[in-house]
Parts: sequence; C-alpha cells; structure tokens
Amino acid sequence: MALIGRLFVVAFAFLMACFAAGVIVVVAVLYPEISDLAGGPIDQSAVNIVLGFGFIFISGFALLPALIIVLITEAFSIRSVLAYAVGGALVGAACYLGLVPFDSDMMQFHGIVRRHMEIMTGAGIVAGLVYWLIAGRAAGVWREPRRPLQPPPPLPSQSRPQP
Repeated sequence: MALIGRLFVVAFAFLMACFAAGVIVVVAVLYPEISDLAGGPIDQSAVNIVLGFGFIFISGFALLPALIIVLITEAFSIRSVLAYAVGGALVGAACYLGLVPFDSDMMQFHGIVRRHMEIMTGAGIVAGLVYWLIAGRAAGVWREPRRPLQPPPPLPSQSRPQP
C-alpha cells in the first residue's frame, strides 16, 4: 500500500519539477525579447520556441531520463540534495542533446548552442531541487517497515476512575 502512495507522490513531484523547469526555460528564452528597449511586440519566432519547449516538457520528453534517476535514487534510498541537483542537470543536458543532430561518423554533436545548453542544464537543476523538496527527501521510505506503536504509559494510581 505504501508503494502505491509513493507512486502518486513521485508522479506529482515529477509534474511540479517539469512545471518549474518549463518556467525557467520560458523566462530564459523570452528574456532577450522582453528586455528589448524598443517595447514592440514579441517576435513570432520566439513564441514558437516557447511553445516548442512547452510541448517538449508537457509531452514527457524528460520522462525517461528522469525516470532512470528516480529509480536509482529510490532503489538505493539516496536522499542527498546534491544527488538530485546533479541528476536534474544530467536530465536537462540529455533533453537538450536529444534535440541536437548527432553525426555518428564523426561521433560529435552539430549545432550545440552554449546558451541553450546552459538554460536546459540550469532548468534541470531547478527541477531536481523541486523534485527533492517534494519527494526526494523521503526516497526509499516505502521499503522500511513501520515502527510498532508504543503502548501508552500506565495511568498513575491516583488518577484511576473510582468504581
């Protein structure tokens, strides 16, 4: 029964972590457009980028790499905030590198934009921290047996009800 409850907590934490990462990506991508002194309308290509990244996060593009990190931390009861921050950075980098073309002959990626890689890695770190706040601090608790309840202490002799 504890495992089923834990699955709900993990799913909720994953959704909140994706939401936090999505907010970071949207703000970071739109910041140059919003901070422009011209004050004109936002460029349509920037809106398309935001919609694309939003779709990626909502569609579960980060689900498989994040699921691997969650399984590792739950299996070994890893509760360190640093482990979740590093795991989030790896997931963010994996999500970005999944979008960049890879040349298998040269064994290298083509078209990596450093700023975009930094944004995705930073968003992954924030997502890892949000996940840790919600579910990571109690990783592996569902496997530990519950402590037996202690019987209440005996009542003092003067406080017994009179027959």
